[in-house]
Amino acid sequence: MTSMSFVSLVVCFLTGSCLTWANYVPDEVTELPGMSFKPNYRQWSGYLKASPGKFLHYWFVTSQRDPLKDPVVLWLNGGPGCSSLDGFLSENGPFHVNDDGATLYENNFSWNRIANVLYLESPAGVGYSYSDDQKYKTDDDQVADDNYLALQSFFAKFPNFTQNEFFIIGESYGGIYAPTLSQRVATGTAKINFKGFAVGNGLSSYALNDQSLIYFGYYHGLFGEQLWTDLNTNCCDKGTCNFFNNSKEACKTLAFSIVYDSGLNEYALYMDCEGGVSAPLWRNTVFKRVVLVPPCINSTAQMNWLNRGDVRKALHIPDTLPPWDICSDVVGGQYTNIYPTVKDVYLKLLSLGVRALVYNGDTDMACNFLGDKWFVEQLNQKTTTKYQSWISDDQIAGFYEQYGNLTLLTVKGAGHMVPQWAPGPALDMFQSFLSNKPY
Repeated sequence: MTSMSFVSLVVCFLTGSCLTWANYVPDEVTELPGMSFKPNYRQWSGYLKASPGKFLHYWFVTSQRDPLKDPVVLWLNGGPGCSSLDGFLSENGPFHVNDDGATLYENNFSWNRIANVLYLESPAGVGYSYSDDQKYKTDDDQVADDNYLALQSFFAKFPNFTQNEFFIIGESYGGIYAPTLSQRVATGTAKINFKGFAVGNGLSSYALNDQSLIYFGYYHGLFGEQLWTDLNTNCCDKGTCNFFNNSKEACKTLAFSIVYDSGLNEYALYMDCEGGVSAPLWRNTVFKRVVLVPPCINSTAQMNWLNRGDVRKALHIPDTLPPWDICSDVVGGQYTNIYPTVKDVYLKLLSLGVRALVYNGDTDMACNFLGDKWFVEQLNQKTTTKYQSWISDDQIAGFYEQYGNLTLLTVKGAGHMVPQWAPGPALDMFQSFLSNKPY
């Protein structure tokens, strides 16, 4: 018996959380290169079936508290075309990779402290997910359909968790993934105990995201007064401004290039750009987000570790698959965006009584908090809790407002990847959301 299996057995007897794992023993991860500590949870890595010929790689970790009773949470990174293993290994997973790319350290603010967490690499072609025909052209609806099929595959493998409360959380382009998948789950026939979804620094509306970014940039001191005057002269008419799809060239170029092409860290305004200002950048273009490589982010350690042969073997990755990368140019470059806004999706879910959380690190520019605030306000839901601060570790951690089942929340000083840059407040927020208790 491996040390990991022994620890799991001890936890089983001490907590009474002994489950029958027979259906999915082949996927269990019993040891990991670079792990010098003994985890008090169990984990599996393998494949879930989506539409015919598509296989999505998953990594599932049980709760450190009470796996039988704690919720199951699906985590999705965005892109489109970026891997949810970045969320695992850099944000809210139980361990992260040291800078040496060889050893691991425990994350004291892991979300599996209070929940069973499923990380899914989606769509096919991202990370270690693949399609037999290697054709990776896809769109929003196809991704939602494939993720829904993958969830059914997951619960078929892990039937012990079908009664647990289930939540979906998406980051960045997960602002599209999470609500569209939530609609499939909420209205579908699969037996899933679905309770709610959350979106972190999400793309909810292309128009509002771009429109708000100009105001975000100006009031954060990125534009000189002359540029601001020129923008108002060229892009505004009778007090109404259109920065999103204005046909005038002056409205399309300079302001957005300052945000995306000048060397600023678009994910965290007040953090340095990894690699300096010459690092490869990508641009947010009108209703088309083409991912080349995340700007100003250093994922070298995670890439080196995940591409080790012994790590791939431990995670049950086929030898025939190419090396893992944080984002797929092939998937991102062929992706078709169907939803310019997910307003109608939210309204449908809220009408069904689904609980929702929209949270933003307030220094992010890629999907800024003001755009998501405007998006939530345009849903025209009745305010039930006025705008106020919330507390984490005896400090103001941000601000929130509630509209019935929908909460709008900011995380003070955090950027695009909230669990990475504000891990303590992120865990507190996560716990409040799952338990449906005050922030």
